[in-house]
Amino acid sequence: MATDGTGDTPTALPVRTLGRSGVPVTALGFGAAAVAGLYEEVGEEQAAATLEASWDAGIRYFDTAPHYGLGLSERRLGAALRSRPRDAYTLSTKVGRLLEPYDGGGDDLANGFAVPATHRRRWDFSADGVRRSLEASLTRLGLDRVDLVLLHDPDDHERQAFDEAYPALEDLRAQGVVRAIGAGMNQTRMLARFVTDTDVDAVLCAGRYTLLDQGALQELLPGAEAAGKSVIVGGVFNSGLLADPAPGATYDYAAAPGRLLRRALRMRDATEALGVPLRAAALRFPFGHPAVAAVLVGARSAAEARDAVEQYRRSVPGAVWEALRERDLLPPGAPTPGSAG
Repeated sequence: MATDGTGDTPTALPVRTLGRSGVPVTALGFGAAAVAGLYEEVGEEQAAATLEASWDAGIRYFDTAPHYGLGLSERRLGAALRSRPRDAYTLSTKVGRLLEPYDGGGDDLANGFAVPATHRRRWDFSADGVRRSLEASLTRLGLDRVDLVLLHDPDDHERQAFDEAYPALEDLRAQGVVRAIGAGMNQTRMLARFVTDTDVDAVLCAGRYTLLDQGALQELLPGAEAAGKSVIVGGVFNSGLLADPAPGATYDYAAAPGRLLRRALRMRDATEALGVPLRAAALRFPFGHPAVAAVLVGARSAAEARDAVEQYRRSVPGAVWEALRERDLLPPGAPTPGSAG
């Protein structure tokens, strides 16, 4: 049975390794954007309780970024992990946005976070920008190292990301500053290029490998499998629709289109008829592909953190995937847990 790295957690989550890096991740990881006030304010005590609950439930992989709450995510995550044995967990953060002090007041809701606008973000995928970003992240975290560093959303900076930022990450890995490198995006085209054209260890793909969107199956996942690289899947609920399909639910951070809401409701009917909550099926689905190492989930409360682990641990029988296929809600070629090698 997998353990949490300390050997004393009999109910630990399964552990996989990122590519050939040797870096372990629990199958379920914690995405720390929500505890930094994503869309609505989250207090210090609530954030701390959420992170503690995720640890107590067995999660040992935590992902953050400077972008999340203008550094608040890194500060809160660092505070929560500082008393834990450093070799007992894996931590990833991101580079590409530098935070610069700002005294103009206001909030950061235009960028999705209910926090004071104490800083401005500036895109920077230069080699120097990568190093400065990582140094600042370590300061906010209050830790001496992170395990995985990802280029964050380089969509509009493709040339600089490949020509300058990626080589800088390669150097940091060669120097032993970080153990694994990669990129994190909401699209698959550039991520597929990263896994085929560079020596990244892993990529984080958000929202493109879910029960509602299997875009990653076209190039990214086959490319990663062939190259021995790992894919971390984020956004498995497509920002909310698959967690709780109802009028007003969001899909990819906007109001869900009617056709997708109807599709999600049909999915929920199919899974619940077999005694499986839709969010449990959504959490387990990506693991049908052998390139997937982990799924990230966000939580803003201790109850949400515990529920995520509970849903992941639920048994999802093959009949669930068959029912979705019979209703044309899942493509025939989409691999499902139990069907992959």
